[in-house]
Amino acid sequence: MKLGLYMATQWRQGADLGPELKNLIEQVRTARASGLTSLMVGQHFVSSPLQMFQAMPLLARLAAEAEGMRLGPGLLLLPLLNPVVVAEETATLDWLTGGNAIIGLGLGYRQEEFDSIGVPFKERVPRFVEGVEVIRKLWRDDVVEHRGRFHTLTKVQASVRPKQPGGPPIWMAGDVEAAVRRAGKLADAWMPSPMVSEENVGRLGALFRDTRKAAGLAPATEFPIIRECHVGHGSNALDEVREPLGFKYEAYAQWSGASGFVPKEGIRADFDKFAANRFIIGSENQVADQIGRYGEKTGTDHILLRVQWPGLDQKTAVRTLERLGRVVEKLC
Repeated sequence: MKLGLYMATQWRQGADLGPELKNLIEQVRTARASGLTSLMVGQHFVSSPLQMFQAMPLLARLAAEAEGMRLGPGLLLLPLLNPVVVAEETATLDWLTGGNAIIGLGLGYRQEEFDSIGVPFKERVPRFVEGVEVIRKLWRDDVVEHRGRFHTLTKVQASVRPKQPGGPPIWMAGDVEAAVRRAGKLADAWMPSPMVSEENVGRLGALFRDTRKAAGLAPATEFPIIRECHVGHGSNALDEVREPLGFKYEAYAQWSGASGFVPKEGIRADFDKFAANRFIIGSENQVADQIGRYGEKTGTDHILLRVQWPGLDQKTAVRTLERLGRVVEKLC
């Protein structure tokens, strides 16, 4: 089982962002020293009620601290972006990381993002599928020809191609069956969000594998998932992070809960039940047991852990990362 850091890059409105880059650098250094092997950050635009750093410039800055770790955006909202830019920025990141880049891609679900950027929401699926095709061509082909619905490339060559032959692995998100089937045909791995319950991780993971097999594709070599994580004091661990975690998921609910896994009315009324089969929270021994259980029940072999949420202090996040070092030792 590989463990990684899914870095929180969101803060409440009005929070001072001045010290936050230094805090993120400290978290990466601690994660690396604790034996975590990967680092990913998310992406949203116009993200009220949260402030948020953008993924690619932040990752470029953190690459030096993450030396030897696999690193990438998890995920970019591809329908809102130009795939030529995504292909060349990711290729650059691959060289900055010594060939350790990953790219996570998602469809997006917030109407505000599409309206603000000027992309029709109803076009998100065909833009996504075509965007993946353009990216792979730019990574693979000496000369690229592409005539599609949204993009035209005529005998061009990428300014930079990735260090990894064929490009970094593409992981795709999506928490519903249609998205998982799409990932099965287009991606190297499916990466469920922390909003997907443990039961559905296993069920949808099987759907991803079956879709690949039906499409005549080789079995995926990785099964990454994202989970919220806090290593604290046993039965009190959830209470230690209840307020910032609740705030985070209330923000998801305000974003309409379009994934279907966060009720629009929020989750505070039954937070413990919601957390029980989605989050990895407890003492060091309990967290090690939960990680082992996820591997056995879902087949995952790579868990990216988010250890901070808007309002949680730096000291607590770093302490969890330090304790995860001892969890890694237990798992080994």
